[in-house]
Amino acid sequence: MENQNPNYTYDNVIQIEDADQSRKFIANVFAWMFVALGISSLCAYEFATNPSLLRSLFDAATGQPTFLFYVAMLSPLAFVLLIRFGLNRISYLGLTLLFIAYSAATGISLSFILLVYTSSSVLGVFLTSSLVFGIMAVAGYTTKTDLTKFGSLMIMGLFGIIIASVVNIFLHSSGLNMLISYVGVAVFVGLTAYDVQKLKRIGAGLEYGDASAKKMALMGGLTLYLDFINLFLMLLRIFGRRR
Repeated sequence: MENQNPNYTYDNVIQIEDADQSRKFIANVFAWMFVALGISSLCAYEFATNPSLLRSLFDAATGQPTFLFYVAMLSPLAFVLLIRFGLNRISYLGLTLLFIAYSAATGISLSFILLVYTSSSVLGVFLTSSLVFGIMAVAGYTTKTDLTKFGSLMIMGLFGIIIASVVNIFLHSSGLNMLISYVGVAVFVGLTAYDVQKLKRIGAGLEYGDASAKKMALMGGLTLYLDFINLFLMLLRIFGRRR
């Protein structure tokens, strides 16, 4: 699993219940999510198809990963932690630059996907992930049911996936790997609906255009981006066709 879905804390919310403000906030959140997906997709494609960029990740003579490879693999988590803990300390411009850098690093770290799986299966899984994500996002936005308790269960499931994934590093069990993938799909499908409803409620209590609102929209975009990326990776592990 590439990333975890951090439980962000949104402070300084001005309570002015307004459906129009909420819609504007959600639109901004999804705009940031699409920006991140676009940057990541471009970087992944370029590093997977450009021989000179690919050689920067793998030594041409030995085929072994280079230092940049390990930097690309580890840096996304570092960026997420830096963004999370710097939310109230770093300027909006600084957070934006970190967000862009994070999206690029994640794309580079995912470039191996196009080397391991066929292009058609990657595209098929990406479209499937988009459809499932879209359905659950709409469900989370429109449902009148409070998903707070449901979301807590999904977060517990997420921690279970993380623990099982670490254990499987040593076990190398294909059966456990497949079980993690199926559970992961269920967890990130549920988290998508929960996170969208949470962001909708946050947006209803924001004075849109305030600096803190901009930061929270960026954080929301990062949250949904992580939901989508992890859903995509879990589905790819199940349905992806290897070369």
